[in-house]
Amino acid sequence: MIKMNEDLTLIGMEKGRQYETIISTKNEDGSKNAAPIGVIYAGNDKIIIRIFKGSHTLDNIIREKEFIVNITHDPELYTISTLGNLPQDYFEDDGSIKCMKAFFKCEVIRLTEAVKQSDPIKKKDEAIVIKAKVTDMTVKEDVHALNRGFGYVIETLANYTRFDIVGDDQKEEYIKKFKEANRVVLKVGTKEDIKSMQIIKKELMKKGYEP
Repeated sequence: MIKMNEDLTLIGMEKGRQYETIISTKNEDGSKNAAPIGVIYAGNDKIIIRIFKGSHTLDNIIREKEFIVNITHDPELYTISTLGNLPQDYFEDDGSIKCMKAFFKCEVIRLTEAVKQSDPIKKKDEAIVIKAKVTDMTVKEDVHALNRGFGYVIETLANYTRFDIVGDDQKEEYIKKFKEANRVVLKVGTKEDIKSMQIIKKELMKKGYEP
């Protein structure tokens, strides 16, 4: 086990970008809870997360003023913690999830009520933006935080390789998928992801399309 400082760039995080994580918190009865939540790296030792009201994770964070961000690429853990909750034997005594390559502990700095115009929920004060300070990070193995922009790039490239051998209807479908993928990558992707999507866009434009 390697104990490290609070520099999140050591696990591949870029300032202003969002990463997929599983956040673990303590329930009111002392049991542990886990939920997949996107984390934005705000630079230095600060992160930002945004959670809609009504979630156990948000209630726990408001009450305890602390939480743990677990870094994993395990799809099963994301699935189980999205559809329900991880069994208690999946957690370490400190609240982190077992078998994590890295995790870091956070303390809440500020809670702000906010909602984006693009949200499906339009009522005011339906979401809470949480700014937190990283107090301790543990890295057990070399790992980079998961950014879903990369997955969108790979899927877009797969579609592009089929572009010249499908009919017009399917081409239009691929263009729609590109636009959605590009929207997500611009929002959460790394500089490399964004550059890759720009290259693909130029190639599609050469074919006479306006993605």
